[in-house]
Amino acid sequence: MAQHEALPVGGPLMTRPFKLLLGFLFFWAILLIYRFAVGIGPVSGLSDGYPWGIWIAFDVVTGTALACGGYAVAILCYILNKGKYHPLVRPAILTSALGYSLAGLSIIIDVGRPWLIHRIPLRFHIWNHSSALLEVALCVMAYTGVLWLELAPAFLEKYKDSPKVGAMARAGLAFFDKAMIWIVAMGLLLPTMHQSSLGTVMLIAGWKLHPLWASPVIPLLFLISCVGMGYAVVVAESSLSSHVFRTEAESGMLTKLATPMAIVLGLFLLLRFADVLFRGEFGLMFSSGLLSLMFWLENLLMFWSIFLLSGHRRERFSNIASAALLMILSGALYRFDAYIVAYDPGPGWSYFPSLAEVLITLGIVVLEVAAYIVIVKTFPILTGRAPADH
Repeated sequence: MAQHEALPVGGPLMTRPFKLLLGFLFFWAILLIYRFAVGIGPVSGLSDGYPWGIWIAFDVVTGTALACGGYAVAILCYILNKGKYHPLVRPAILTSALGYSLAGLSIIIDVGRPWLIHRIPLRFHIWNHSSALLEVALCVMAYTGVLWLELAPAFLEKYKDSPKVGAMARAGLAFFDKAMIWIVAMGLLLPTMHQSSLGTVMLIAGWKLHPLWASPVIPLLFLISCVGMGYAVVVAESSLSSHVFRTEAESGMLTKLATPMAIVLGLFLLLRFADVLFRGEFGLMFSSGLLSLMFWLENLLMFWSIFLLSGHRRERFSNIASAALLMILSGALYRFDAYIVAYDPGPGWSYFPSLAEVLITLGIVVLEVAAYIVIVKTFPILTGRAPADH
């Protein structure tokens, strides 16, 4: 087997853990039916003051950032021409495709009239061209399709030797071999647009968002943070999948991600603190109570990550994996704080997610895990991984 040949993991699908996932998804589906039957009000803690909660702040805003592994690795491979990272592209694209698809599902669950979502791309003649949310909606829809197109060769490779559909699969592979450069270009453009626009959305909040987060550079901070979270997820996904499927992780290649991870972290922290100081909000870092604590928690986790990624410590893969987990946590906290914790619509309004909101969010995560297991066991996604000795 070639060192970086992609192969299905194989093995039985209906294992005990997978059956437990399916069992939870059964009850999750019943809860979804209930949500659409009774409306959004009875199953959530949302209100006019807090029109969105964890279904947006976690499932979409944080979830799409965690799904930027394909975007982050593509920057290395195709823009910086670091072809040595190419074996990481396919599993990163799968994680991104699943993450963005389920973020779209979260939006369908969250909006009051989901049956009208199709009007967004179709009624272009009444678009509000000044709307940041319109750009986010269009880009997320388009990027989800682009991600599955990027992953299409993996599905076609499965059937290229089939006597029934082999000719069609080989023709598809030939088409994608020529078209992939354009697909990848779209895959690099679209996240750059909508990840920054997710930050732009919170500029609209104005005085409702605390000054430590309400910054003119929040679109750029959102964009930089999604790249860092993307690299971190690639490391975490590889570590976790190698442990679960008992395969060899690309530890040597992943260790080399320490440099871009540290650069992105350093750039984010430099911009974040320079912005706060430039706007004269230095005192708020220490005088804002819980929000000061959240601000420092976000940034100290990033400083800790840089510490693990610097000097001789970066030579140990365990340090890289730990730094990746800290990056995921700090990036998620930054986005969650910007959309919920640091957002205050005024007196009389409060928000805490209902049990149904939490269970539906957990179900989306479970669905992503279950879909990942099915795809990597069936199709050639994971690369360069021979079975480990155990």
